[in-house]
Amino acid sequence: MHSPRLTYRPIDARDASRIAMLAGDWDIARMTARIPHPYSLVDADQWIASIGSDEFVRAVEHNGELIGAVGYIERDSTQAEIGYWIGKPWWGHGFATEAAQALVRYCFEDVRFKRLTCGHFIDNAASARVIRKLGFRRVGSGSNWCEARKSEVPTIKYARRRPLLGRLRWSDRR
Repeated sequence: MHSPRLTYRPIDARDASRIAMLAGDWDIARMTARIPHPYSLVDADQWIASIGSDEFVRAVEHNGELIGAVGYIERDSTQAEIGYWIGKPWWGHGFATEAAQALVRYCFEDVRFKRLTCGHFIDNAASARVIRKLGFRRVGSGSNWCEARKSEVPTIKYARRRPLLGRLRWSDRR
């Protein structure tokens, strides 16, 4: 994965303290399904150790500093659900959009998923803007568990299909 201002690399155990600090912010944790609040170093260590073979997670770095994470959970060989978060000090600079665009491009061009899904809690207007910029279409609503809030939260769900022709490699056009 690549993008103009950001670099992406696998997350490892050395990232735990940075992830705990950034993702442990209430404003981050409350907008994710799986991040508890408070979020300790032990929680971050356990999460990193538990990343499964059906998950793809990358640290997002800006100028060599970890500022967030992006990734997907494979639902089957044709589709995945994407997710992302950016630390609060870097909000408002387009980093979430840039990182999520790089992830979507990777999922469609390199992994060759046919369909991606994502969602946001109803009170997350910033994520709604990012998802619209990525070309996802609303497919429904429901509720998802939020570990930080310890409750079900109304959620808007989206999907996007791989473009039929866009940026396919010559070897894929048969």
